[in-house]
Amino acid sequence: MPLSISRLLPVVLCAFSATPALGKLTWGQTKFLFTFGDSYTTDGFNISAGIDSPVPGFTSSNGPNWVQFLGGTFNVTNTRVFDLASGGATIDGALVPPYLPTVLSIVDQVSQFKQILGPKPANAAWQSSNSLFAFWIGINDVGNSFGWTNITGHEPQFYSKLMKRLESQLEILYDEDARSFLFLTVPPTDRSPLFLQQGPAVVARLRPLIANYNAQLASTVAQFKARHRDLDQVTVFDTQPVFNTLLDNAEALGFVNATGWCEAYQNGTPERTTQISPCAPVSSYFWLNSLHPLFTVHEILAHAISTTLSA
Repeated sequence: MPLSISRLLPVVLCAFSATPALGKLTWGQTKFLFTFGDSYTTDGFNISAGIDSPVPGFTSSNGPNWVQFLGGTFNVTNTRVFDLASGGATIDGALVPPYLPTVLSIVDQVSQFKQILGPKPANAAWQSSNSLFAFWIGINDVGNSFGWTNITGHEPQFYSKLMKRLESQLEILYDEDARSFLFLTVPPTDRSPLFLQQGPAVVARLRPLIANYNAQLASTVAQFKARHRDLDQVTVFDTQPVFNTLLDNAEALGFVNATGWCEAYQNGTPERTTQISPCAPVSSYFWLNSLHPLFTVHEILAHAISTTLSA
C-alpha cells in the first residue's frame, strides 16, 4: 500500500478533538456497538433478515469502513457490532428525501432496532452498562437540501427541525435503555470533489452551513445529556480535524490526489491496491469517488475514535 497508516496516525492523533467522554463505559468495556447512519457507515448488513445474518461487507470506502475497523482492527473486548446504517440515509425521509425511496432513514433504523434488538434477544442480550449507540448522520441532510430555494437563507431554522427529529429518536432509544452514545459530526464535505467542482462560491456557501449543522448537533446532544442525568458515556467526536489534517497535508502524507478521483475506481475495485493505468493505485487516493473517502481515511478515523472512547 503506498500510504503508510503508521505514518499517518501520529499526525492525526495530535490534531483531532472530541468532547470528553463523561462516564464509566470505555471502548474496552463495550460489548455491543449499534451504529446508525448513511453510506459512510453501512456495511450492507440487513437486520430484518435476522440478527445472525451474514454481513455482506458492502461499503463506500473500497475496503473496511470506520465501523468495521472499530469492530475488527481496534476491537479489544470482542465487541459485537450491529450496523443498521443505510447508504443515502437522512434523519427523516419526510424532511430530506434520500436518493431512493428504499433508503432507510434514521427514523427507520431506530424503528428496526426497537422491533428486533430492543427486546434483547438471546444472541444480542445487550445491557445499558455495556452497549454503545453510535450515529454518523447529516452528510446527506446538509448536502441534499443544499440549494433548496425554499430554505435558502433559513438553513439554520431547517437544521433545528432536523435536530428535533433526531432528538425524538434518541428519546426512543433512551426508553429502550440505551445510556451511552457516540455522535460523529459532518466532515468537511465542502472539500470533496462533488462540491469543489462546482466552484469556490458553492464551497464558500456550504462550509458555514456544515459548521452550523455541527454546532446544532453538539447543542442537541448537550440538551439530551442535561435532561437525562443517568446517561453514561456521551461523546461528540468532531471528524473535521481528522479530515482537515489529512487534506491539508495530503502530499506529504502520500496521497497522490486529494481533490479528485480516478473514474476507473469510482464504483470500487477488486483489490484495495488495484491499479488501472494511467491512474495511481486506488489506495493512493483520498476520495474513491466524488464524495466518499477510501478505507485508509476510515482506518485513521476509527483509531482516533477508539482512542477517544478509551480515555
